[in-house]
Amino acid sequence: MKSYNRQYDTDFRSVMPTNLYGPHDNFHSQNSHVIPALLRRFHEAKLNHESQVEIWGSGNARREFLHVDDLAQACLFVMQQDKAHYQTQTKSMLSHLNVGTGQEVSIRELAETIKAVTAFPGALIFDSSKPDGTPRKLLDVSKLNGLGWQAKISLEAGLRDTYQWFVAHDDVRL
Repeated sequence: MKSYNRQYDTDFRSVMPTNLYGPHDNFHSQNSHVIPALLRRFHEAKLNHESQVEIWGSGNARREFLHVDDLAQACLFVMQQDKAHYQTQTKSMLSHLNVGTGQEVSIRELAETIKAVTAFPGALIFDSSKPDGTPRKLLDVSKLNGLGWQAKISLEAGLRDTYQWFVAHDDVRL
């Protein structure tokens, strides 16, 4: 991208988001990501009066999550930056900006928050015989923060927003 910008005198900018979630996510029971999968699983367990929800892995893996509305705001913010100011945080071979919260939570903490958001009254069961995946996924967002942008939507508020959307849209329950 930087070479293209230099050769054609353009000002394309690139962002790299962390794990995203929010309204209109993929809530499919077999091929969704962790947040929509857990929201659906907890919701269905509550509706079916199940006593527990099983979660793969130990719950110790740590992840960073960003609400899609924060990503949209970050993209607008990056596009609106003066070129000279933008270049204070990018370099020739490092021209993209990571977009995230800069905060991570364990899958256990995420599950406990989703349990509260969905008002599921049962127990959490972590199946350590299943894989945890990568132990940790956290982006360095210092360059974007250096430009003056920070995520505004807390994980709990974003989960509540996403869950409310999910409940209101029966058609997403595949």
